[in-house]
Amino acid sequence: MLYDEDGSLGVVVETDRGSLPFVLLHGEALVACAAWALGEAGVTQVDLGTGWAALVEAEEPVVLHDPLCPMTPADFIAACVERCAATQAVVVGVRPVTDTLKSVDEDGVVEGTVDRETVRQVTSPIVLPASVVAALEGLPSTDFATLATELAARYPVLTMQAPPEGRRVGDEDDVRVLEALTAR
Repeated sequence: MLYDEDGSLGVVVETDRGSLPFVLLHGEALVACAAWALGEAGVTQVDLGTGWAALVEAEEPVVLHDPLCPMTPADFIAACVERCAATQAVVVGVRPVTDTLKSVDEDGVVEGTVDRETVRQVTSPIVLPASVVAALEGLPSTDFATLATELAARYPVLTMQAPPEGRRVGDEDDVRVLEALTAR
């Protein structure tokens, strides 16, 4: 049985992200930065290949961390785990959307501007309470936005605003911006 003295297990979800998780940030791969954040947050890391039955058997919350949000602070991850434990709801890290968003009809014609205040970008982590882990047959998706949407359709979901360094990167240019943002 898997056990963690802090009562949570964590997985860095690098599946379906191409080679970007292995790009260097401050001289380290994004995936390594994400793994260190889990450890510093007091989360016991397990491999994504760990059988779902073992996660269920552990009866602990499961923290999913995206290596495309590699600089998410450990204290933010820990706060998400604490909120999950206190509420027994799925907790999802999010960031405000700053881009202008347009709605389009089925023919692709622009209809109007979407109010940014009603939209959030899913970042990291996603924390699943043990009851949700037990109810799932496995991870429904490795895409965090899709996963958050699917979970929200079935379970209570709470969001927590991630700090700026917890932003998602989409390419190597974004990694360079994040590197500048988090330079010491």
